[in-house]
Amino acid sequence: MTIFDQLFFNSFNYYKNTAYKNKANRIAIIYITLVQASLLLVLGVFFGEFFQQMHVDTMSRTNAWVLLAVASFILYFTNWIQYSGKKRKIMNANQKKKTGYGIFTLWLIPVVAVFLAVLFLKVV
Repeated sequence: MTIFDQLFFNSFNYYKNTAYKNKANRIAIIYITLVQASLLLVLGVFFGEFFQQMHVDTMSRTNAWVLLAVASFILYFTNWIQYSGKKRKIMNANQKKKTGYGIFTLWLIPVVAVFLAVLFLKVV
């Protein structure tokens, strides 16, 4: 089980026990997509600034933002396929250790990643 699976199931289990239990799967899918997209943003900004410092012209900023939007949509679709239905139920049943991250910690991950991306953009 990957770290993304663990983060998904922690957020799913949290929202399953709250007033949003009918929408717990949807919220957890959106959460894991935000985490993956924010990490993709950090990597994209880092390599974009690195290539700019090396004077390599790979693509424009507009094309990079469009590529991030398309990649985020693809991430959402693949997460929706992966974590909906039978496969999620089987993975949830096979989950050996139940790690309990707090919801504050879970939502802090994408916030910190976006902060790092903004920091990388402002430094150079």
